[in-house]
Amino acid sequence: MADNESSSGGAANGAGTSSTSAASEARPRNAASRSSGASRSGAASRGNAASTRASEAAMKKQIAELKREVNRLNRALSEQAEEASETAQGWYQSAADRASNLYSGAADRASNLYSGASGRASRAASQLRSQAQSVSETVQQNPGTFSTAMLIGGLVGLLAGMAISRTSDPEPDWLHRWRR
Repeated sequence: MADNESSSGGAANGAGTSSTSAASEARPRNAASRSSGASRSGAASRGNAASTRASEAAMKKQIAELKREVNRLNRALSEQAEEASETAQGWYQSAADRASNLYSGAADRASNLYSGASGRASRAASQLRSQAQSVSETVQQNPGTFSTAMLIGGLVGLLAGMAISRTSDPEPDWLHRWRR
């Protein structure tokens, strides 16, 4: 590097291009600077090599340290993810258990209601059958009494209908409808 700087420095100053004597004077300086530059560049390159090795070693240490830190963070993240997964699994299981309990409770209540209603309906049906049987036997044994009861019921119904249909008009409206 020192060699390039000294040769380009003379050309950049313009001394090497204007006269040959200046160029000849510049050569011994260039040669001297080359020999001193070579010794300097050797020492610099040895120093650079040592500093490069030291910086590489420091970088390798930092990389190894960063790798350990990344591994530590990955372990911590995996532990947290596992804990979150276990928590979510617990919540899911709890919700599933509650839903199952609610469903089974509702099913039990519906079954109890159905069985209770079924029992009451069967008792009512058997009672109706027994009463229908007794009425049927009574009618078969006393047909005249049944006929009289039906006739009296019909007459009472007719009289009730006539009493309800009576209005303040002496003649019903349906009679006047045909005359209009």
